[in-house]
Amino acid sequence: MNASKSSPTDQSRQPKGALDRFFRISERGSTVGTEIRGGMATFFAMAYIVVLNPLIIGTAEDVNGETLGIPGVAAMTALVAALSCVLMGVVSRYPFAIAAGMGLNAVVAYGIAPLMSWADVFLLIIIEGVLLLILVLTGFRTAVFSAIPPGLKVAIAVGVGLFLAFIGLVNAGFVQAGEGTPVQLGNGGLNGWPILIFVVGLLLSIALYVRNVRGALLIGIVVTTVIAIVVETLLGDGGEGLGWGLTVPSLPTSLGDVVAVPDISLLGLFAEGGLSGRFADVGVATVVMLAFTLLLADFFDTMGTMVGVAQQGGLADEDGNIEGSRGVLAADAIGTVLGGVGSASVATVYAESAAGVGEGARTGIAPIVTGAMFVVATLFTPLVTLVPFEAATPVLVIVGFMMMTQVTNIDFKDPAIGIGSFLAIIMMPFTYSIANGIGFGLLAYAFVMLVTGRARRVHPLLWLISVVFLIHFAEAPIYALIG
Repeated sequence: MNASKSSPTDQSRQPKGALDRFFRISERGSTVGTEIRGGMATFFAMAYIVVLNPLIIGTAEDVNGETLGIPGVAAMTALVAALSCVLMGVVSRYPFAIAAGMGLNAVVAYGIAPLMSWADVFLLIIIEGVLLLILVLTGFRTAVFSAIPPGLKVAIAVGVGLFLAFIGLVNAGFVQAGEGTPVQLGNGGLNGWPILIFVVGLLLSIALYVRNVRGALLIGIVVTTVIAIVVETLLGDGGEGLGWGLTVPSLPTSLGDVVAVPDISLLGLFAEGGLSGRFADVGVATVVMLAFTLLLADFFDTMGTMVGVAQQGGLADEDGNIEGSRGVLAADAIGTVLGGVGSASVATVYAESAAGVGEGARTGIAPIVTGAMFVVATLFTPLVTLVPFEAATPVLVIVGFMMMTQVTNIDFKDPAIGIGSFLAIIMMPFTYSIANGIGFGLLAYAFVMLVTGRARRVHPLLWLISVVFLIHFAEAPIYALIG
């Protein structure tokens, strides 16, 4: 490679205006057009949350048997994502998008809501977000990030990649729960048009990617969506049990299929009944344990995603550290607060941001574009649902490949790094949790360093975090003891 082309002093890397200077577009080797494509790719890769989050949060009952309803949660999911993404873009200037977190929303709906009212649930989320922000402002969250060894940071990125690929395969129905096996290929085979659409989309996206076509991932999503609509219109989904994963692609037939007035009635639900005498349905110990669970999962989900996406985009240094990471973490914490205020669950950085980075996005313009798309989604929710899982998820598989290539940078000859990295990588997809993967990876690293006589070389913060994860993984028996 010609050295002059990669030099920071290259004329092409010099800022061309205030916008370029603020977002460091040229400095990071990007363009406004690339950022727009990247932001759109990220949106289409994560737009499913506007449909899926309401099905989880909107249908779950709280301790009083009350539900929030799908329309209101859908509108607030999109609105909170829009505000959080724009905030992230402006504050951090990195290409990370935020929305209601998958997995975290299930914890909220099925683990917390049955114990208290929805108003108390969202107040708890706000408290958790404020605690996260305090940890950021005091420097603790950044210090923990810096204390993780470079090799484990790479492993986190690889694990996030496998996690994304697994999400893509499962959401598309290409991998399903088996009969007698945890998972299997399809429903016993690759049957049904939707799975064929996924395969076509994956092959198309791969072809565009390896041919270095600009906008390859976004083109793949759009073209595959069009094919899906045609197939569904002419042939149907292929029969019972072979249908689309969530969204059925179809041509709009009326204005109501295009435009929907957003329902914002859930905004500020946390303040219902005032702020005194809250959490009356549960004890103090339970509230503390629930807040701790949310805090830990949110803390490390965001950290893992940030590392993974930054590594993929070349936005981290050789030690895996990210310049100005405090801005990312602060925006993420504020996003969680917005999620509580808007009754949309815990907002967190999305691993699907890697879809935009795969398109070349490197700056905060990309999440601003993603946020703008979510604003549109609040008004045009029916159009968002035109994109089925089977059309969007091939991108996640390709992004998983991109992130997997970093595995060669892990020193597996060092048993502490090697075993810790291995567990971090496999536990993310196997437990369907980025935080769990990080936890097991750090615990394994600390343990091997201890038994090999290198305990003093482990950063004190990592010992602290290891104890925290031990408490987290033993949460059920601890909770049983304290009643």
